[in-house]
Amino acid sequence: MSAKIIDGKKIAQEIKNEVKIEVKKLKQRGIEPTLAVVIVGDDPASRSYVNSKKKACSEVGINSVEFALSKDTTQEELESLIDRLNRDEKINGILVQLPLPNGLDEKRICTKILPHKDVDGFHPLNVGMVATGIEFERAIKPCTPFGIIELLKRENIEIKGKHAVVIGRSNIVGKPLALLLLRENATVTICHSYTKDLKEICKQADILVAAVGKPRFVTSEMVKEGAVVIDVGINRDDATQKLVGDVDFETVEKVASFITPVPGGVGPMTVAMLMKNTLFATMLQNNLI
Repeated sequence: MSAKIIDGKKIAQEIKNEVKIEVKKLKQRGIEPTLAVVIVGDDPASRSYVNSKKKACSEVGINSVEFALSKDTTQEELESLIDRLNRDEKINGILVQLPLPNGLDEKRICTKILPHKDVDGFHPLNVGMVATGIEFERAIKPCTPFGIIELLKRENIEIKGKHAVVIGRSNIVGKPLALLLLRENATVTICHSYTKDLKEICKQADILVAAVGKPRFVTSEMVKEGAVVIDVGINRDDATQKLVGDVDFETVEKVASFITPVPGGVGPMTVAMLMKNTLFATMLQNNLI
């Protein structure tokens, strides 16, 4: 048995094509969706991510405006910029590339962005709407978890009634993904560094999501035969310098029914969902939702 590889690039392209059509319709009505991208410092990985997001904007017809600040930028200066972008009616989405340099308060910055311009879905109001289900349809969902749900649906993988195990409890992936899986009527277990019998719990999963940031952490011994395995990790292999995931792809592929590769799996979906979120935010602000 060999797992079907889920082509995140292909599905992400489908989503971007759909966004492009809707952006064109908005432009015909005189509405120009615009994303402000803020990068602080000169971290190479952050620069690479920002460039890929700007490229995606160009592809779907969304305007992107970059604000590149020095690593010496103060909290007050960054918050002042966020306030200005919040007030600017031409800006529909605000994205502050994380992580920020030491000394800057990421949580405070995430809270500073207006909820309806928070295209990352990190603002407590958006998080609360996802958690409670109140006004869920108007909530901006975090890109990576939202993208994972979309991947599963577009591959026609049943979520309802399945046991989903999420390894990792971050605010960016683990927790919100668990909430979205619950909404799809999965039975959800979250595992973390204090979880006992991790291997045995993982082996119970119909859907196993690895988001721990440890190269090849999930091995075939942790995976039930026929499970769906979603790899969120992006790690650099010390020996080969190649990108690898949190899953030992070569061995797990022989056990799973579906698996996402790294690169080319969840990563492209995150950027595609950012485009979808920017479109959604623009429609919210123009009372079209």
